[in-house]
Formats: sequence, structure tokens, C-alpha cells
Amino acid sequence: MSTSTSAMTRPRVTGERETEILEAVIEVLRDHGYDRLTFDAVAAAAQASKATLYRRWPHKRDLVLDAISLLLDCPADRDPDTGSLRGDLLAQACADGGVADEEIVGVWGALLPVIHRDPELLTAIQQRLVAPKMAAVRQIFVNAQERGEVGPDADLDTLLMVLPALSMHESMLTGRRLEPERVAQIVDNVVLPACAATLASPR
Repeated sequence: MSTSTSAMTRPRVTGERETEILEAVIEVLRDHGYDRLTFDAVAAAAQASKATLYRRWPHKRDLVLDAISLLLDCPADRDPDTGSLRGDLLAQACADGGVADEEIVGVWGALLPVIHRDPELLTAIQQRLVAPKMAAVRQIFVNAQERGEVGPDADLDTLLMVLPALSMHESMLTGRRLEPERVAQIVDNVVLPACAATLASPR
């Protein structure tokens, strides 16, 4: 049988059922971590056949990478357009899928121990999850730059990392979700002063 014929006749999981399975993957990943995520555990959580999972996702890496697609195209990945850098940062960070979202924090906590010993997984996560989310954050700073809230020569790639880095680091250390009030403190005490510094006239 040719490869194309085999692909056409191979059973596929689609639609709502696929989403249910991928949601189960996120649940198992958050509860048990990547190393302890197994097809048995996902099949039990999703009430699915393990054989069906294997036919659709040959490796658990494939399962996880498809599952993290559920964390994209959420409110945090859209331009909030509040009219100010502060408002945009808070709206994005505290929206579903933002750095204050327990699901995002839980997934990162599960993936951090493994991504640096699995280069293929790291590269895929950077391309499929990190890059789109950072692009959404960057747009906020581009808008702020156009409004004059950030200097024209500012290093946007560094500025956009400040809030996600500090938020995730604190969440990982404390094991707690950052409340909106704490996110506002980071924005007011760290991010906005750093942006204001880019407006200073050179000596």
C-alpha cells in the first residue's frame, strides 16, 4: 500500500473529540509533568482508546505540541488596544492565556525541566507557542512606541521580555498564580520605568 493511500485510510481524531483529548493532555501534563505523561494516562483522562491515540500521535511529543495549540489564539494573544502601554500590558497579562493564567503557568512548570534536554521539543515549543505569544506582546510595544511612550531607538525585544520573565519566574518560585495586583506592581515598578528611560535625551 502506498504512503498516500495509507494516510487516507488511517483513522483520524477530529473536531470536538480531538479537542477533548488535547484538553486531557494539558490536564495530565499540569498534574504529572512531561516525564510522567503517558498514553495510558491520557487515554484514561480522555476516555479514549490508547490505540487511537497512537495512530493519531506516534510520540507523546506530538501529543503535547498539538495540545499547546489550545493555548494560542486566546484573549491574551490579541491586541487589547486600551490606548496606553500600562493598560495594554495589564489587559494582556491578566487575560485568558496570559502570564497570570494558571493554565499557562502550569504548562510551563511541567515543560521547563525537560525542554533543555530535548532540543527538538524546545525548538518546536519556541516556534509554535513562544513566538506567537511574543509577537502579540511586541505589538503592544510597537503601538506604545508610535504613541511616544517608548523611545524610537528602544530595544523592544528586551523590553517585551521583562514582564513575562519576572512573572513566570515568581510563579515558578512561589508555586502561586500572580494576582492582577502583583502584575500591576511589576508593570508600574519595573516595566514602565524601563520604558520611560528609553525616552531620556542622550548625554
